[in-house]
Amino acid sequence: MVGACGFSRRAFLAAACAVAGRALPAFAADGLRLAAVDWAMAETAMALGHPPAALAELIGFRDAAVEPPPQGTIDLGLRGAPNLEALSLVAPDLILSSSYYSAIQPRLERIAPVFTRALYVADEPAFPKVMALLAELAQRLGDPAAGPRAQAAAQAEFATLAGRAAGFADRACLLFELGDSRHIRVFGTDSLFSGALEAMGLRNAWTARTSFAFAAPVPLEKLAEYPEARLVIVGRMPPQAERGLGSAALWNSLPPVKAGRVHRLPELRPFAGIPAALRFAHELVAALEGRA
Repeated sequence: MVGACGFSRRAFLAAACAVAGRALPAFAADGLRLAAVDWAMAETAMALGHPPAALAELIGFRDAAVEPPPQGTIDLGLRGAPNLEALSLVAPDLILSSSYYSAIQPRLERIAPVFTRALYVADEPAFPKVMALLAELAQRLGDPAAGPRAQAAAQAEFATLAGRAAGFADRACLLFELGDSRHIRVFGTDSLFSGALEAMGLRNAWTARTSFAFAAPVPLEKLAEYPEARLVIVGRMPPQAERGLGSAALWNSLPPVKAGRVHRLPELRPFAGIPAALRFAHELVAALEGRA
């Protein structure tokens, strides 16, 4: 809509972005203009074909993204403390957030309506929530058919991966990140990765309680309680920790290590959406098959 001065909202935004030294965000031909402070929400919107025009911590998101955001996406700064001036200049129709950022929700709501969900809660499986989010967000975006379509595609892909993983279902997987040569962070049954395991017909060896999807710090000695498991190391190991493991008597005495049942995965997002869960699944199957 053009005001009395003949200056449209979009023209104002273009001018404001030019003054701020930013490119004009890419706008969808139809649908709502989105801004996202939560990465799982942003990833889900992209999977539905509705990429946000602005995204918090854009560089970090791009580094580990399953699908990179479009050129021209505006960086909103920190997820927990986004640049509200930049967010206002983007003039979103809807802001995507989560319970992580409930403290700043009142400030976000002064700019635009906020769509938020509690996706990651201790002792509550995350995978069903992020799968359901595809349909819930699609409905809110006015594109209800996109949700079931994305869910069906994801389920078909998990089914294909389950077929490939069937030969490895005899042993449970213990999923963990390595903090140093003596401590690990173990992903529990309420984590995204554990849900992806189940979707492939595999099991998580760690059944103890976790705190917010993982247990940490867990002493390395705890691995001795899982002699039959497959050890799956998620993410890059600190160089010093990797060197320490090579000469650590405890590590080298573990039955899975001696049997060669240790698998390495690249850096992956544990608090993300279904695209990240699928990427984890693909990387794990490739590692199990010895192709990683």
